Amino acid sequence: MTEPLLDAGEQLASSTSEASLRRTEVRSAQIEAQIAKDPSGFRVMTGDRPTGNLHLGHYFGSLANRVRLQDAGVETFILVADYQVITDRDGTGPIHERVLGMLADYLAIGLDPARTTIYAHSAVPALNQLLLPFLSLVTDAELRRNPTVKAELEATGDRPMSGLLLTYPVHQAADILFCKANLVPVGKDQLPHLEQTRVVARRFDERYGRVDPARPIFPQAEALLSNASTVLGLDGTKMSKSKGNVIEIGMDADTTAKLIKKAVTDSDRNITFDPVNRPEVANLVLLVSLCTGGDPVAIAAELGDAGGGGLKKLVTEAVNEFFAPIRARRAELAADPGYLIDVLRTGNARANEVGDATLAEVRQAMNMVY
Repeated sequence: MTEPLLDAGEQLASSTSEASLRRTEVRSAQIEAQIAKDPSGFRVMTGDRPTGNLHLGHYFGSLANRVRLQDAGVETFILVADYQVITDRDGTGPIHERVLGMLADYLAIGLDPARTTIYAHSAVPALNQLLLPFLSLVTDAELRRNPTVKAELEATGDRPMSGLLLTYPVHQAADILFCKANLVPVGKDQLPHLEQTRVVARRFDERYGRVDPARPIFPQAEALLSNASTVLGLDGTKMSKSKGNVIEIGMDADTTAKLIKKAVTDSDRNITFDPVNRPEVANLVLLVSLCTGGDPVAIAAELGDAGGGGLKKLVTEAVNEFFAPIRARRAELAADPGYLIDVLRTGNARANEVGDATLAEVRQAMNMVY
């Protein structure tokens, strides 16, 4: 089949429109209800770039949700995206240590390698080989209009854009489609990535056809919108490893206490939960809420005029108590790198089985089986 390529610009742009967001929210609620009844119809794919240690923003923003989906019985694939480290960097850095640290974080929070497939980009050749046919399905102009690529291009300043960064959205499509994932947990700002994946899947079906006439090779992956609260950094801005405003999952209690003591608050001693007008204070109250399960408004009211000092003391206690067992488990795991490597190799083997099967179908559809 050789139908002409359709411009994906409008599709990507509309993926974050208010109407599209409302539809995605409704569909996410429906998917959650389906998972509660029967999780067997879903395969989730998600992952992280190993650029540094994972922190509380990662935990409350996505990691805890992955454990929830795993425990609900959803088949889950988690990518350690080591190749994507070099999309916007001159080297890999201490990549080996960071990958092992990420594995320790994953396992410590409750991800179970017996139920969840954890694997590395660089260890799954079939995944990366899909990038070649997928690149034939998109244009240079479409990639440059992709919201993520545009943002990265603006952020690089005088630095030239690498080919890998330009094709980053297509590489992410390969991440999702190699294992035929039909569900991707995302935030609203990541919806264009998923729409790009859907475009690639549709275009492959239109251009190359199917092995089984009854179904396309690649599913139309759907978004599972996260309703997790966004945790800001200790300076009141977006939590980011590069800003040094994070509390890492694996930090010890004393280091955590010292960092929280330096957190930004304001001069009003009366503690309230007001994310709009008092974002720094509200963020610390939110951390207590996330760690204890308490209502943030009630927590703030109970603190009353305790001031920033009283608030920080409560945050320190809540965070250290919540993460104490996770940190103890993480220390055990980090002390046994051989076990972590075994976990990754087992996940790599499983991912390669799945990827090789998908690539075989792709080659058959493209008449490239010799």
